[in-house]
Amino acid sequence: MEATPTLLCIPDISGFTQFMSTTNIELSAKVIPSLLNRVIYANKLDLKVSEIEGDAILFYKTGPLPTFAELVYQCRLFYTEFYDQLKILHKQYKNHNEGINIPEILGLKIVLHYGQEISAVPIGKNIKLMGEDVIIAHRLLKNKIPIDEYILLSEDLLSEFRDETIDRNFGWGELHDRETKYKHIGEINYSYINLEPLVE
Repeated sequence: MEATPTLLCIPDISGFTQFMSTTNIELSAKVIPSLLNRVIYANKLDLKVSEIEGDAILFYKTGPLPTFAELVYQCRLFYTEFYDQLKILHKQYKNHNEGINIPEILGLKIVLHYGQEISAVPIGKNIKLMGEDVIIAHRLLKNKIPIDEYILLSEDLLSEFRDETIDRNFGWGELHDRETKYKHIGEINYSYINLEPLVE
């Protein structure tokens, strides 16, 4: 299919590996799908799901970008809905051996990136996104941000809002700039917002 500009959004569960390694499969098979479903149903921007990748969801959207404020609101909603579900799961499984670890181990980070040339290729009944920018979005999950729960916005995405006034302070958090160098890709600049104050 023809390559087209595409917004990529990846909510990713932090602490997933530790949780899976310290929790029996019976409990983890209930908790993780429940959290991912809550995130999917919190989608208010008509984002499409390309893949569910164990601990992450790959959303995408072609056509006109939402406003910067709409994107930040959507990410806030993903995060607060995720934590509302964590609270429910903690109460539901508090008497389970590993249930006490649910809210303390698990969290959420969200990567947002914008690619100019991404192809949506049908494979069977699914849509597979192809292109270097898909690789970049996944690489951005490994970064130099010193906290576990945040929204990361790539420079390529932020440059699309150059005609808008982007308030770098949201009251509950503010944008911080970072960069990370990736093998075969080079240096990627991005900004991030700490999400933790939303549930403190």
